[in-house]
Parts: sequence; C-alpha cells; structure tokens
Amino acid sequence: MTSGAAGVGVRVESPGRVARLLAEPAAPLGTLTEPDALADSLAAGGLAPDAAGRHARRLARCAQALLDAGVPRDRAACALVVPGRIEVLGKHTDYAGGRSLLAAAERGIALVATARPDAQVSIHDLGCAAHAAFDLSPDLRTEPGDWTNYAMTVARRLARDFGRVRRGADVAFESDLPPAAGLSSSSALIVAFGIALGAANGIARDDAFRGVVALEEDLADYLAAVESGAPFRGLGGDRGVGTQGGSEDHTAILCARQGFLAQYAFLPTRLERVVPMPTGFVFAIGVSGVHAVKTGGALELYNRASSQARGIAELWRRATGRDDATIGAALEAEPGAAERLRAIITAADHDAALRDALLARLDQFIAETREIIPAAADALAAGDLAAFGSAVDRSQGLAERALANQVEETVFLARSARELGAAAASAFGAGFGGSVWALVEEADAARFLDAWRAAYLGRFPARAADARFLTTRAGPPAFRVV
Repeated sequence: MTSGAAGVGVRVESPGRVARLLAEPAAPLGTLTEPDALADSLAAGGLAPDAAGRHARRLARCAQALLDAGVPRDRAACALVVPGRIEVLGKHTDYAGGRSLLAAAERGIALVATARPDAQVSIHDLGCAAHAAFDLSPDLRTEPGDWTNYAMTVARRLARDFGRVRRGADVAFESDLPPAAGLSSSSALIVAFGIALGAANGIARDDAFRGVVALEEDLADYLAAVESGAPFRGLGGDRGVGTQGGSEDHTAILCARQGFLAQYAFLPTRLERVVPMPTGFVFAIGVSGVHAVKTGGALELYNRASSQARGIAELWRRATGRDDATIGAALEAEPGAAERLRAIITAADHDAALRDALLARLDQFIAETREIIPAAADALAAGDLAAFGSAVDRSQGLAERALANQVEETVFLARSARELGAAAASAFGAGFGGSVWALVEEADAARFLDAWRAAYLGRFPARAADARFLTTRAGPPAFRVV
C-alpha cells in the first residue's frame, strides 16, 4: 500500500492566518464600493483576473446593499471571499477516518460584514433578494430547510461555545455557486458566516477560542462540528443543520492551495501532500440539474453512507473490545484488520441485504482511501494522466456500485466526459444528484463544454433549465480582502 505521505510543497500552517481571517472589521464600509480597487486586492490573494473581477463586483454590490440598508459609511467592515470546493477524490471517506484529494473552486461567496452595537444579526442574500434578521443567542431556534438555518446554526453555536460572542452584525453576501450541486455551497455558507460573526465579535482575541483553534485545519474542524452538531475539543454538541458529514468540505474551503490539489487525511485532519494541477489543464464542471438536497427523505439517503460507516465501526468495537472510533482507525489497529472486519460483518446478526451493503461500503472505503487516492496523487505527481484517469474511473465505478449514490444523470456526465476526451472525470459531493468534474485542457475547454452540454441535454432534455456547464482552475482558499 502506498501511504501517499510524501510529496511536494507541503505547507507549514501559521496561526497568523486564522487571526487574519478573524480580525475585527477595520475598513470603512464606504471604501468597499469600488470594484477596480477590490479586484486588485483579490488578484493579490491568488485569484485569476477574470475571477477577481467577478468577485470584486459582487463585493461592491454587497457593500452598497449595506449602505442602502442604512449602515453608516464610516462603520468598520470586513470583506471576504469563500470558495466552493471540488472533491477530486474521497467519496464519503473523511468522517470515517479516511483521506481525500481536494481543490478550491474559483467560484464562491462574496461577503461584506460590519459589527453592530446590539445583538441583532441582519443578513441580506443578494442572489435571491432575501433578508433575514434575528438576535444572536445561545437559545436561537432554527428553521431547517431554509438558508437561514445555516446562519442561525452558526450564530447559536458560537454563542453557546464562547461567552464573548454576543454582538450582532450587518451582513450582505452574494454567491455564484450553483446551489445543491455538490460544490459545497452549504459548507461555504457555514464558513462565511463563521468568519463574519467571529470577526464581528473579536473572537481571535478570545482565550477560550485560541485554546481550541490555532491553525486553519482547526477552524475547519470546528466549523464542520458546527454544521454537523458534533462536540469539539471539550465544547458540547448542538443540533447542527441535519447532515452527518465530516470536515472535508471545510478543509478544502479553508486550506486549499492555488494551482495544487491537496491530499488530506482526517480524524485528525492533517495535510499529507500537495500535487500540482497538470500544466494547461482546468476543471470543467457539469451541473446535472438534479439538486442534491439535504432535507426530508433526501437527507436520509445522504446520511446512509455515514450511518453504514458508523455501523461498521460499532461492530468492530463490539467484537474486539477496542475503542477505535472509525473504520480508518480500525484498519490501522492490527495487521490483517481488513480481513477481520470483513469476517466480523459477515458473522453479524444482519439480514443478507444489510450484510452485503456493509461489506460493499467497507470495500469502497478501503479502495478509495488506501489505494485509489494515493495512486491518483502519485500519477499526477509523475505527470501520468492516463494512470490518473484510470484511478478516477475506478472511484466512479465504486460510487455507482458500492455507495449506490449516483443517478442516471451523473453517471452519464462522467462517462460522456471521458468519451469526449477528458483526461479524467468523476461525480463528487454527497451524491443523489449534483455535479461531475472533468479534467480538460484549458485551450480546448470551450469546445469541450459545448460538446458535453449538447450530449447531456440530448439525453436529458428535461434538465435544460437547471443544468449548467462551467470551468474553474484550482483556486485559493477563503481569504479576507480587508
């Protein structure tokens, strides 16, 4: 087995970056309405000129929206860009103690926030012309199924965990992430609101906060716990937003590296290596138009993979008397642990369908995290796109057969991308809809997108209203403009 721990360009994280992200607002709001000046700052942060220009215009609109709502021009503000993420590989592995290969998208959330003198949080969503207002409180009641659930969940958890978080904020944001499309628009909201409300309350100066969050990986893990409702380093759990996921999305959003793919292992979160994007290549994204929603019955389907992973780990603990929390930890417990786990599942008192599902889930986890991801990263590091494509094809096949979380549309998008010449292609995200990424040459990207779109809509014409096709480079992580 290849561990994948060696590589190039591994970052040594600095606590200073967390402090910069969460620094208290300092720029006068009235200075944030000029897109040209913002674009220069965004380009300095690592965004390509076209992406910097798009986000600069969104930030300027956000600042103007706050001014139009009556926020004084001289009130101190902060502005940030929080990207979506591309899960190159790592299908349902993070919360089970596995690894992922990740990148940040150039699309994301542009947000401007100012601290208020009272406890009210006022949020303007420019994308859907919506407004929400509530008091920041540890007893805040949330509304599942609505975007406000994310903001209110962050506010309630911060107020419960840290006594100094009692100050509200005026916030405006605009996103160019397709919603419910697998690009992690929901986790991006959690991260964006977490930074905005944390900055408004000077949380980076809080001793209790600094005691549990030092590096951006810590911040990613904490905000993942906010989203899922899990406890975090002595801080009690909460309701979360209803999903039972890990910190992969938040890690990619906060810790990605421009122009590189980052290989992370989880529980604990740790960077194993980074590998460069192939020169001259970009990600083409095919948004299926099948919304990967996480409410109602769809939430149960999404959580099935995590429930299976927890069930496998529980069977291991019962049979061995050990306290290994995850499949990943169990596999490292002793030589031959994989074979023993299969035997334990086979002998368990389950019906045949559940036994087979658990065995398939175990085999998918082992293959994805211990074989496919290290091999794929090795192939990229060596410039072997054929081997990379083969590894990705295997991952996609396991998603279809073992995870059983693919729909006709995502299966077609992955296969047609390969037929049209993509070096690799895979569905990503929660499953049951969402998007497919394809690795294509930037010089050929426009032709490829046109052909991919035509093939898809020829097969699924009913998806024409919601399907989208776009390209993105591997972009920088979330960053503060001012």
